[in-house]
Amino acid sequence: LFATSPGGGSTKDENGNPKFDKNKVSFDSVLNALVSIVSDAVTIVVVAIREGLPLAVTLTLAYSMKRMMADKAMVRKLPACETMGSVTTICTDKTGTLTLNQMQVTKFWIGEEEVRNKSNTINNGLVELLHQGVGLNTTASVYKSSSSSEPEFSGSPTEKAILSWAVKELGMDAEAQKRHWEILHVEAFNSDKKRSGIMTRSKEDKHMINVHWKGAAEMILGMCSHYCNTDGIPKELDAEKRTRAEQIIEGMAASSLRCIAFAYKQLGSENYSSNDDGQDDVHKLEDEKLTLLGLVGLKDPCRPGARKAVEACRDAGVAVKMITGDNIFTAKSIAFECGILRADDDDIDGAVVEGKTFRNYSEERRMEVVDRICVMARSSPFDKLLMVQCLKRKNHVVAVTGDGTNDAPALKEADVGLSMGIQGTEVAKESSDTVILDDNFASVSTVLLWGRCVYNNIQKFIQFQLTVNVAALVINFVAAVSSGKVPLTTVQLLWVNLIMDTLGALALATEKPTKDLAKKPPVGRTAPLITNVMWRNLLAQALFQVAVLLVLQFRGESIFGVNEKVKNTLIFNTFVLCQIFNEFNARRLEKKNVFEGIHKNRLFLGIIAATLILQVLMVEFMKRFADTERLDWGQWGFCLGIAFLSWPIGWGIKWLPVGDKPISKLFKF
Repeated sequence: LFATSPGGGSTKDENGNPKFDKNKVSFDSVLNALVSIVSDAVTIVVVAIREGLPLAVTLTLAYSMKRMMADKAMVRKLPACETMGSVTTICTDKTGTLTLNQMQVTKFWIGEEEVRNKSNTINNGLVELLHQGVGLNTTASVYKSSSSSEPEFSGSPTEKAILSWAVKELGMDAEAQKRHWEILHVEAFNSDKKRSGIMTRSKEDKHMINVHWKGAAEMILGMCSHYCNTDGIPKELDAEKRTRAEQIIEGMAASSLRCIAFAYKQLGSENYSSNDDGQDDVHKLEDEKLTLLGLVGLKDPCRPGARKAVEACRDAGVAVKMITGDNIFTAKSIAFECGILRADDDDIDGAVVEGKTFRNYSEERRMEVVDRICVMARSSPFDKLLMVQCLKRKNHVVAVTGDGTNDAPALKEADVGLSMGIQGTEVAKESSDTVILDDNFASVSTVLLWGRCVYNNIQKFIQFQLTVNVAALVINFVAAVSSGKVPLTTVQLLWVNLIMDTLGALALATEKPTKDLAKKPPVGRTAPLITNVMWRNLLAQALFQVAVLLVLQFRGESIFGVNEKVKNTLIFNTFVLCQIFNEFNARRLEKKNVFEGIHKNRLFLGIIAATLILQVLMVEFMKRFADTERLDWGQWGFCLGIAFLSWPIGWGIKWLPVGDKPISKLFKF
């Protein structure tokens, strides 16, 4: 081996072949031979190990993250970019995501009568009770400056809408309510019970104590034994009247209205007392035998682009599930309006379920029905978490939207957590992977498309790099075994790694999403990263390159009539140019037209031009550094002609169909 290495022995045997003779080999020649062997080994290792892949993935993720900011999505965790491309199910909120979150009271019922002209038809005593129930039992506030005629409202959209309606339609003075009544006890809104309540006492008459409740209409109705009509007279809520009230609630819910009910109960001073220290002795608020004051229906319109975005997700093979706290009729109506449910869907009743029902299912039953569920109404944050866990156990890749603090567990549990930038709390944002800056579901579908683009770009780079790997490894290995010398030196292969790992990664990372990505099914959790299509493409190119380079290695000197150094330069130049031309093939894994849209990607074209210029400099002007020789025009033409052949080969091989079953399963890896 020393004798066949550069600087090895010069002794010949009787047949004229080099022979190792320890007496005639100097220490320097042995050392040079050892260095040459180690250098060749390092060269092969450098080719075999894809040390540039982490850089390529990071470049792709970072570039996409910057571009997603322009599409109203702020990525907090880089891996979420790629994971979003594998998502199979999106669990989304309704309010503010599918809808505009611009609540407005459009219906008002008292008893069995819909009230249209409020000021003239309602008893003053009943109006005063409604003022108390709205103005005191709220987390919103009203501010009216002396210079402004229009009051300003702050709080949640639902609270603001009810407060605005009471001020403008019922003539409520919120400040007057606070001056005349003191709040003794508050029961804050509870996502399980869907209600909030207060106990108030008149500041003029200490014996006048009222309990007011506000919340989901069907929940409040179940607490009532009486109701008021427009003349303010309480009447018994018998079975017939209760049924009629339920029909009114269902009718409003079917019109996509959120139904809120108000009820109260008057207490005597004997129901309330102070302890020995003079402090108020507060008991649990009375929640039985209440009197129903009225029902309001709030409209929250669907976002203009919500239906189109949902349809885009469905076309991409991604299931959209709506999880909301609204009642089942409102949820179903909104789902139809947004396209989550369609009239031609099978088993619509099975696609809609209440959170309590889903929660009470057995584990086996939940796993059986979770795929069919499209809408979950009257759900709690725990129900959302439970659904995410069930979907993940069925190998779904799940994305979840959330804006509240109590959504944090579901956002963390999901593969991709999407918090809302406007309505979202800081806890929700910290628990998420991506923040949707405009709270719009259309932006969620855009993030999905970018995720697929990232995944696709990584696959393009892997195909491109494996082609380089296979070709370089085979040619160097075969040459080293057969002749003891490698045609591609360490410096040349490091040069290839430098331009292909860095510039090649940047070129393929800058590809933007295409419409074709939106029509492909999701890859899911178990799909292989290197697909059969990629194997087909890279093996075809690698075999072509290996065949050409081996011919040049063993017959190049005789074909071109050149010395060994020029031959090695031809091999190096042909190899690099083949990679540059193959970079175009890598732009499209399946489509035959690899030049589609290339004029829009100026960065790609710029990188290709820069790589060509650097290669010319490497061959023609850096001979000592790269160990190359200058080539004439004919030799350059030959190298370019061979590289050009990679385009028709790439086009032709894509006519060859491939199966869907991964190669690893075919060979049982």
